[in-house]
Amino acid sequence: MTPDSAMDRLVTELRAAAEPTRLRILALCADGELSVSDLTHILGQSQPRVSRHLKLLGEAGLLERIREGTFAYFRVAQLGPGAVLARMLVGLLPADDPVARLDRERLQALKRGRAEAAMAYFRENAAQWDEIRALHIADSEVERAVLELVPESGIGDLLDLGTGTGRMLTLLGNRVDRAVGLDMSKEMLAVARANLDRAGLPHCQVRLGDLYQLPLSGDSVDVAIMHQVLHYLEDPADALAEAARVLRPGGQLLVIDFDRHDVETLRSEHAHRWMGFGDDQIRDWLSAAGLQADDPVRLPGSPLTVIIWPSRRPADAAVATHRPAMAWSA
Repeated sequence: MTPDSAMDRLVTELRAAAEPTRLRILALCADGELSVSDLTHILGQSQPRVSRHLKLLGEAGLLERIREGTFAYFRVAQLGPGAVLARMLVGLLPADDPVARLDRERLQALKRGRAEAAMAYFRENAAQWDEIRALHIADSEVERAVLELVPESGIGDLLDLGTGTGRMLTLLGNRVDRAVGLDMSKEMLAVARANLDRAGLPHCQVRLGDLYQLPLSGDSVDVAIMHQVLHYLEDPADALAEAARVLRPGGQLLVIDFDRHDVETLRSEHAHRWMGFGDDQIRDWLSAAGLQADDPVRLPGSPLTVIIWPSRRPADAAVATHRPAMAWSA
């Protein structure tokens, strides 16, 4: 890129941001992901006007647009030159500005509403989750084992496949530069967003998406996790192969699920497709995906045993011509 084109780009970015409402939008979207309706409510402006501001900021590379079904969420750009300028501009905004202070108050009220709605869904389904938890070792023991297997620092990008309530993101959020949780349930994503807000982890995001077709380029993830997901899937081998595809050389995949069992109610009442998995079965699937399996970690319970199957993509695996940071298609 020539100096002139770089300067032109900077001028475009500055022009896009040089308007009071657009500065307010940048400040709000630096604190989380917001929809057009969220921003319309906070800013007190019409939807067409807000949409126009969002379009200009997005075209300038200052905002990212993330699709979630028929909805779209916006957040300050995480990568690229626009991300640098956006964060710089947000940092320059005066904290004591009365308009900005009112925006923050409305944003906090909106987040409280989100959390209340998410927790209502959680309460409605808590009974069945508690029923399953009673069959295996405490979640805290599983999480302790996960923490021992994952590096304490230096993780660039983490991917949580089937994130559910976002627990793995909140558990590991302080160890990573960026993290994305993927789930097919909008209701569960609402719970996860509320939990991430509460934990203060703005660098962790959640997305609606398909585990069999990840909208990620290869060689883009340092650590991937599948926590109590595999037993719901029709084709676990394909899902593992897709997770392996996005791992960087040396990248780590943790599969956490049940050992083989005969608790038939999990199939008949809780939609489990698989009655747990054997070590050989998982090892074969990982090998077929090009991953090297490490020794599994067994956490016996009654009657269910939880197993963590760690694996890695070989460090000498073919590397893409570039190593992009995690980025999701809109």
